Amino acid sequence: MMLVDTSSWIEAMRRDGDPAVRARVLALMGTGEAAWCDFVRLELWNGLRGAAERKQMEALEADVTNLPTTEAVWTKARELARRARAAGVTVPGPDLVIAACAWAHGVEMEHDDAHLTALAALFD
Repeated sequence: MMLVDTSSWIEAMRRDGDPAVRARVLALMGTGEAAWCDFVRLELWNGLRGAAERKQMEALEADVTNLPTTEAVWTKARELARRARAAGVTVPGPDLVIAACAWAHGVEMEHDDAHLTALAALFD
């Protein structure tokens, strides 16, 4: 299982998106290994433009595993925020929660986001 971040979903869904990212996301979908969390879903739903994209998201909702945002995730997010601040790294709140969700559920992340790369170095 791998948590696919919003950044990779967007690249995979765009007609002119990065082919390498698209290939990785499609491979995860093909093997049933693609997962997301509530924040990723919210970011994707928030960016939809029109009925075709809404239909695409509805199809994804049926096929992608949702990793719940539990109290353990929020605890990990606070810990990541503390570690990031101590390391002099500024990270948006949603990225802290998304990374914490992967960390709490023990899965890796598929992403195209420099903030998440920086956070990966702060995991145990």
